Amino acid sequence: MNKALILLILFIYSCKTEISKSVIITSPDDNIQVELKLDQGMPQYTIQVDGKKLIEPSALGYRFRNQPDLVGPFQLINSNTEMIEEDWNPVWGQEKSIHSSSKRIKLELREQLSPHRQLNLYFRVFNDGVAFRYEIPAQVDLDSLFIVEELSEFRFARDGKSWWITGSHAFDSYEQLHKVSRLSKIDSANTPLTYISDDDLYISIHEANLTDYAGMTLKRSSSDSLIFQSNLVPWPDGDRVKTSAPMHSPWRTICIGRSATDLLKSRMILNLNEPNQLSDVSWIKPMKYVGIWWGMHINKYTWVQGDHHGATTENTKQYIDFASEHDIQGVLAEGWNKGWEDWGQEGALQLTEAYDDFDIVEVLRYAKEKDVTFIGHHETTANVTSYEYQLESAYSYYDSLGVSAIKTGYVGAIKPSGQYHYGQWMVEHFRKVIKLAASHKISLDVHEPVKGTGIERTWPNMMTREGARGQEWNAWSEGNPPDHTTILPFTRLLAGPLDYTPGIFDIQFERYKTDFKVHSTLAKQLALMVVLYSPLQMAADLPENYENQPAFQFIQDLEVDWDETLYLEGEIGKYVTISRRHGSEWFLGAITNEAAREVEISMSQMIQEEQIAECYVDTEESHWDTNPYPIWIGSYLVSPSDTLKAGLARGGGMAIRFRPLTEEEMDQELVPISHLRQDQGSKIEKN
Repeated sequence: MNKALILLILFIYSCKTEISKSVIITSPDDNIQVELKLDQGMPQYTIQVDGKKLIEPSALGYRFRNQPDLVGPFQLINSNTEMIEEDWNPVWGQEKSIHSSSKRIKLELREQLSPHRQLNLYFRVFNDGVAFRYEIPAQVDLDSLFIVEELSEFRFARDGKSWWITGSHAFDSYEQLHKVSRLSKIDSANTPLTYISDDDLYISIHEANLTDYAGMTLKRSSSDSLIFQSNLVPWPDGDRVKTSAPMHSPWRTICIGRSATDLLKSRMILNLNEPNQLSDVSWIKPMKYVGIWWGMHINKYTWVQGDHHGATTENTKQYIDFASEHDIQGVLAEGWNKGWEDWGQEGALQLTEAYDDFDIVEVLRYAKEKDVTFIGHHETTANVTSYEYQLESAYSYYDSLGVSAIKTGYVGAIKPSGQYHYGQWMVEHFRKVIKLAASHKISLDVHEPVKGTGIERTWPNMMTREGARGQEWNAWSEGNPPDHTTILPFTRLLAGPLDYTPGIFDIQFERYKTDFKVHSTLAKQLALMVVLYSPLQMAADLPENYENQPAFQFIQDLEVDWDETLYLEGEIGKYVTISRRHGSEWFLGAITNEAAREVEISMSQMIQEEQIAECYVDTEESHWDTNPYPIWIGSYLVSPSDTLKAGLARGGGMAIRFRPLTEEEMDQELVPISHLRQDQGSKIEKN
């Protein structure tokens, strides 16, 4: 529920001529400065951080198919600046309350020459970054607009090390491994694009509130290696955006930090979205879930009905039994509906017709009896026209059965041909689905999605997305290298929650496949459930691989909705340690890349009194490639004055639950946390 308290301090500047001097707006703490000016009537912005240039003068404007370019020369007809302070409470998230503080300026510009069109520019400056957007207000003789190019520039003042995925002609999949290069060597990139400047600023370029507009990629200018321009995903005819006045663009965001963890702390993208539009959110439930999914990827099951069909009534009931017994709130079933045998054909997948061996009414009855949420599934094979034809009936069907959560999938090239996953047509489609789902009180987990841009604030039933190279790639490709999950928090996860599907215990799954494996230790699989945030967090392995495994206790105990989150340490592509609080308990996850690493964490950051630390850590024998299963599990007494010291194996990790002492434990002599490091090398519990 949005409980915004907004304090507006309004300073009004009025001018009828071209800006003779620049207009400057600063962050509330005055460390970030944005300079706005008209250079011969052409709008430009410049950004300084701590007195040093981050963005050199960068152009703004539009090119149209049916209108003259909207680039100037302009005159400033009015401007106003306001201070915005806001406190609001997410329906779910990484913390229970969010504070936003920024300064906003609105520049009202009018062309000096005919047809004298008006363009408004908005800039908001936070302590952790800068955002800007365009507004084309309603005006005489300006109706339909066909945008062929958005001319937003990012002229970086200095080079740096960057982490990125290809943007040029890659408008259908974010499922790529991140490349690492100098910023100046990038030709094109999807956002978030994250880099460390040569003067040690941490920068991430993305967008917020993507609504009725094409998704943005970045392309490098041919004229200069450090000049990037927005590159909107096109329609089949080459237009980028088809719209009409009044029009608001998404916000272009530049997140700025002095450390890698500063990027993780930022809530700027959420703050740039509209408040919650749903009056009743009681039906939106963060949860852990298991599902009939991983078994298909490792060839134990099939989506198609047959001898090895996964989504049968009997098998789904077994998953429900497992979930009920182990404090898992949800069960996903993929492949229950008819049509998988005709994959990719027009109208093949029937979203309301079950295979003969799946009784959905009985499954739902059984799930309700066991107090387990059944998670439905809509695979579309990216045949969006066919999906839209079935939308109302499919969501009404699930609604009538009492299903409150659905996973959707858009595997393949978009149909109709010529459309892209991230173009305006698909952005509108995804928003249509979110709104329709909300009207039926259904939450969404979207795979092959358009990027997250913070709209979960506005539509909190949009709970999590894939939009990254996830766990399944380990089952049928060269796999995700150990550093992959140490990059994602600083790139993809800056856009919003990620359904990565961690929690694989049978790391080598040799019973079903050879030559494939998960590139991780067992302890790291536990840690990922904390590090890779999702309000719908999947324990992805087969239930039989969790049975009688002491390490599974961490997943049983894990919460997924948080009161507070601490980003304790991290460097992009190397390591990250995150701790999250639910009530009086903290859950910590630490992961590393291919390098072994020592972790030292002061406990005073988390706890104020003695607690028990239930630790799940690599041993000295653990190794992601050669020996992934060894794990040390032990409980220790920890106090605020302690320092946690532990070793992470190559490609490894650590997961810890901190909980209050029981009355019985208060009377016992407990092993102090200082023993953890030596215990890691003395005993092994194997999977």
